Amino acid sequence: MLRFIPLLISHSAVFAFAFALGIYCLPIMMAPDSPSQGSLALSIKNTRYVATIADDLMDSDWLHWGKGKFSIGDDYLVFQGELAPGPAYRLYLSPSFVETEDEFKRLKSSMTAIGEVNSFNDYVLAIPQNINIEEYSSVIIWCESFDQFITAAQYRQ
Repeated sequence: MLRFIPLLISHSAVFAFAFALGIYCLPIMMAPDSPSQGSLALSIKNTRYVATIADDLMDSDWLHWGKGKFSIGDDYLVFQGELAPGPAYRLYLSPSFVETEDEFKRLKSSMTAIGEVNSFNDYVLAIPQNINIEEYSSVIIWCESFDQFITAAQYRQ
């Protein structure tokens, strides 16, 4: 019986590692292709604000990060850059800039979800017609599955 304990431990460790790797890799494999440069250019044409993601956000770390910029117009929000892969990302517009999970949770009721983020590179999201971007100042990306802050950028004070 004692001979099987190391075997059980090693197999459990391999299973846990493979499961974690699957959670990380599945969103990458399921992500749609990035939009074409023409599509990005057409969406960026009517940009009113540009927001660049800062490198030193408090709750961003080696697993939860973003690099790039958002171009915000009345009809479309365009992201050009990279995001750390993960499941169930959602993009929010916020009236206040946040850079921690606690701030996000505290202010979530004042934010508006724009849509799901299914790509970890460039993407375009349509802004619903009932959303006035002037009522907000920041773009936040949040992982719904793990209640995890990913990144944020402020487009106006």
